[in-house]
Amino acid sequence: MKLTSISTDVATPTPHPFAWSDRFLHRHIGPGPEEVRQMLGVCGFGSLDALIDEAVPASIRLRTPLNLPASRSEHGLLAELRGIAAQNQTFRSFIGLGYHDCITPGVIQRNILENPGWYTQYTPYQAEIAQGRLEALLNFQTLVTDLTGLEIANASLLDEGTAAAEAMAMCHAIKGGGEGQSIFVSETCHPQTIEVLRTRADALGVAVVTGSHHTFDFSTRVFAVLVQYPATDGTVHDFAAFAAKAHLAGAMVIVAADPLSLTLLKPPGEFGADVAVGSTQRFGVPLGYGGPHAAYFATRDAFKRHMPGRLVGVSKDARGKAALRLTLQTREQHIRREKATSNICTAQVLLAVIASMYAVYHGREGLTRISQRVHRMTSALSRGLQHLGHEVLNETHFDTLHVRVAGRTARDLVQDMEAHRVNVRVFDAQSVGITLDEAVSVEDLELLLRVFNQGRPLPFTLGELAADPAPSWDASLNRTSPFLTHPVFNRYHSETEMLRYIRRLESRDLSLTTSMIPLGSCTMKLNATAEMLPVTWPEFGRLHPFAPAHQAAGYQHLFQQLETWLSEITGFKATSLQPNAGSQGEYAGLLVIRRYHESRGQGARNICLIPTSAHGTNPASAVMAGMKVVAVACDALGNIDVGDLKAKAAQHSAQLSALMVTYPSTHGVFEETIGEICQVIHSHGGQVYMDGANMNAQVGLCRPGDIGADVCHLNLHKTFCIPHGGGGPGVGPICVAGHLAPFLPRHPLVTTGGAQGIGPISAAPWGSASI
Repeated sequence: MKLTSISTDVATPTPHPFAWSDRFLHRHIGPGPEEVRQMLGVCGFGSLDALIDEAVPASIRLRTPLNLPASRSEHGLLAELRGIAAQNQTFRSFIGLGYHDCITPGVIQRNILENPGWYTQYTPYQAEIAQGRLEALLNFQTLVTDLTGLEIANASLLDEGTAAAEAMAMCHAIKGGGEGQSIFVSETCHPQTIEVLRTRADALGVAVVTGSHHTFDFSTRVFAVLVQYPATDGTVHDFAAFAAKAHLAGAMVIVAADPLSLTLLKPPGEFGADVAVGSTQRFGVPLGYGGPHAAYFATRDAFKRHMPGRLVGVSKDARGKAALRLTLQTREQHIRREKATSNICTAQVLLAVIASMYAVYHGREGLTRISQRVHRMTSALSRGLQHLGHEVLNETHFDTLHVRVAGRTARDLVQDMEAHRVNVRVFDAQSVGITLDEAVSVEDLELLLRVFNQGRPLPFTLGELAADPAPSWDASLNRTSPFLTHPVFNRYHSETEMLRYIRRLESRDLSLTTSMIPLGSCTMKLNATAEMLPVTWPEFGRLHPFAPAHQAAGYQHLFQQLETWLSEITGFKATSLQPNAGSQGEYAGLLVIRRYHESRGQGARNICLIPTSAHGTNPASAVMAGMKVVAVACDALGNIDVGDLKAKAAQHSAQLSALMVTYPSTHGVFEETIGEICQVIHSHGGQVYMDGANMNAQVGLCRPGDIGADVCHLNLHKTFCIPHGGGGPGVGPICVAGHLAPFLPRHPLVTTGGAQGIGPISAAPWGSASI
């Protein structure tokens, strides 16, 4: 017998007698009937419907309800999510590729990641109410500069691939910019990083030359080189001579480095790196099926005005006391617009805070012990595999081995590993990769060796494999310089002291636990506890982004649901969840438009019209996508000057690529002329990109697809429940009309996106999946 489901939609006038008594609506929508009446009275309206009728043009109003599931109680929703989470299989992951399992200290998980005092903070535009978070970010910057041996670091970027692309763009600008230039990328870099770099390079008109850094002779002129340290196959290369050659050839040196390895290895800044990038995910941040994680970006002081991203600096308050603030903001998109160093806004603050606190909690000695243990166990695994007759192809290693399998194919080994709930990386038909991490146990090590030995008893003990503690690399690559000497990294190593330090910083910050924060559209959303609880469930948090798809059935179910619902809400045909920030959504949407024009033989269309009232991220994103910005005037009330729009569209008709329009406008107005605006752009062959920053004002009332837009991005950290985190994480999916669906972003390691899709714009296939 199957019970008929009961609709408990809160819009139903008479609730079903068996409906849950505790409703989400009653707990989380603040204004009651009397407060609503008071506000309506001030505005001069008798009802909310009358207010909406006045604000939203009748021509674009949605006259039918959205086709969405009935609402649920919090209890019922969590029960459903538990069932979905159970579809994910949390295998032990040794895949590597820049993603590692880790141990999040309980004091950090409970008091930061799961604490609304940290995850509901707003971007630190007002330094006086953000001193705690700014100190945590300053700690992050100090951690990064110490580990990399460079002089300045920003307060995080979105992921390692994006950070590498930003480094390329910075070096390109420093070396004079322009098209027709080249960058050399070592074939030993992570494949997803190479492809994210290609996507960015294509829009800039930059050629990506890949190959071996051993044989590249600089006969091809390049403005920069990118290498991985340690390499994707685990090898620890000595890049000093290559860096010197690069500098002699006039090229800058970018090093993508694993931060944990830098506690043992010579820092990039000491062997010639001009820029170092990487991910701090393994510093206590869960895998989360790819994100969110905080990337780092460090460079030399001489290049600080070219850096992307936010930068925390030490200043003085009105009384002359030391105080923290965002600094050098004249580099950024909200001021420099199309001349900005990047379109990136606040990136991954919450995750950078976690990574910095992880370093504070462990300190130099603790981090060194962790990295020594990881390397020691990797060396033991290497000796054991060789003893069993397998060939370890990389002579040096930190945490990763490239193994040629003896006696069977890599596919057979992987199937055997899966049967033991273990994932490893496949390099080719005969070899695999194994990356160890902080969470690896003696039992894990023994299991790996037994599977390689096809279940037969091991002819040695694990104790015998631990005989040689010496590093696998040459002594010249040993780290000798001090790091994390600041008192903050040497004071809070007990849980009690750490707890007090976290709470002390929290008390210096304003969050929704204290009051509302009326500083912008980013605060116009809800972070209900029930919506945050699943983030730290291991079924969501411990999945590697490149695990086999059948192990992530729960995630795939959620993706399908969310893509369907977002498409319905926006009135579009298809959705991509890959962009891991609103800025990335803008960038991805414009690249989709660019690829669409190219597919029709109209690649010369490169003019992007942008109203002068638009947020600075719009013009910065357009330039990143290879477009030229033409400003459209606004009238005295801030509305688009339709006459000027028509003139500019006609003037650039043959080259018109897109219009970027925010709706409602930055001033919060539903402009009556939006339909006409879309028609003008389409009549000249262009596409309409709608910035979804204010989508929360549209939901249920009108839809971008119905209005006439071709693509829009959504800020799930604005319109929906994702936490703002004090300036990240964010998620910026794009929704597109049917003719643009074939061009949605792909990924080199996982099947996703359109058949003719643009390259990846994020390192992980679904961006910040766990959030």
